Amino acid sequence: MHRVGKYLSFFVVVVLLQIFLFNNLNLSLYINPLVYVVFLLLLPMEIHAALLLVLALLTGVTLDLLTGTAGLNTIASLATAFFRPFILLLIVGKETIHDGGIPGSAHLGAAKYIRYSFIVILFHCLIFCSFESFPGPYYYLTLARVILSTLVTAFFVYWIQLLFAGRGSARKTHRSL
Repeated sequence: MHRVGKYLSFFVVVVLLQIFLFNNLNLSLYINPLVYVVFLLLLPMEIHAALLLVLALLTGVTLDLLTGTAGLNTIASLATAFFRPFILLLIVGKETIHDGGIPGSAHLGAAKYIRYSFIVILFHCLIFCSFESFPGPYYYLTLARVILSTLVTAFFVYWIQLLFAGRGSARKTHRSL
C-alpha cells in the first residue's frame, strides 16, 4: 500500500511542476516541455492495462482542468498509455516486463531507458502538438515543435526519473500497484 502513497505524491508533484514551472518556462515558442508524461512512464511495467488507462485519463483531465487546454492533455495521455505496453515490449522484452519493477534507468539500464522514454515522449508530443495546431497549414512548424518539445521534455524527464526511481527501482517491485 505504501507504493500507492508514493505514486499519489509523485502525481501531485508532477502536476504541480507542470502547471507552475514548466508551463511558465519561456524557452521558445516552439518548445513546450510536457514533463507530466514522466508519471505514465514510471508506472510499474506489470500494471494492468485498464488501470494504466484510468491513470492516464486522470492525469490528462486534471491537467486540462487546471490549464484550460480543452482535452489536449487527455487525448495525448490516453494515446500514450494505450501504446506504452507495446513500446515497453519492443524495447525491454517480455521477460523484463514479467519480472516487474519501475521502468527507470536504474532497472532497465540507461540505454534502454533512454530509448523507451524517447519513443514514448516523441509519440506524446506528436499527438499533443498535432491536435494543438489542428488544422494547420504550417505542418513544418508543428514538426519543429514536436522535435524541440520532445528533446527538452526527454532531458527533464530523465532527471526527474533519477530523483523518483533512483536506486530504489533496481529492486523488483512485483505487483506493486
